Amino acid sequence: MKRKICAIGNSYGVSIPRDTLNKLHLSPGDLVEVVLNEKTGKIIIEPAEPECNNKTIDIEFAKQVNGFINRYRPALKELAK
Repeated sequence: MKRKICAIGNSYGVSIPRDTLNKLHLSPGDLVEVVLNEKTGKIIIEPAEPECNNKTIDIEFAKQVNGFINRYRPALKELAK
């Protein structure tokens, strides 16, 4: 799919279609990694791995919780009301 680059303040951005975000369980405000593959000239945007600075929290468990939150974010927002 083709998208247009647009100005956002002093930076530039590309909109991501809602159905793509839904398939990746991403919502506005979620972090993504943006990587340039210099060999192919392609920009890769993928969900960011959750950061975990606390050594007492299991990384795999933190990933599972983050996935759960991303998957059920709309329901969790409704429950929070």
